[in-house]
Amino acid sequence: MTSTKIAETTASTGETTRVFHNTDLKRYEIWLDETKVGHADYSVRPGEIHFVHTEVDPAQQGKNLAAILMRETLEDVREAGNTKVVPVCSYVVRYMERHPDTHDLLLNPIEDAVAACRIDTKKFGGKA
Repeated sequence: MTSTKIAETTASTGETTRVFHNTDLKRYEIWLDETKVGHADYSVRPGEIHFVHTEVDPAQQGKNLAAILMRETLEDVREAGNTKVVPVCSYVVRYMERHPDTHDLLLNPIEDAVAACRIDTKKFGGKA
């Protein structure tokens, strides 16, 4: 397995979160201490990375782990350079919509991704 650690932080609970880029499985993973608790799967095209699925262990929800995973993942994409993001997964779309500082990474406007996912922004407390 080819996996590179891209970030490590200590949560307010005292647990250590680590984000890895697992290139063999084409995903970014988040670990809580020594346990993998979530991942973001992607596919690639020339000059593009398509985030197609994100999940976090339901037992670990409420710890902001998906947001930490996406923050570090998108920072890794930014540092790699020359790759545009296509958010397909609704969580990634919502994360990027709420973080305008990530919009420079997008291949297309965030509004296109929101429309493609048919996200009901009223349901999630966003703009209509």
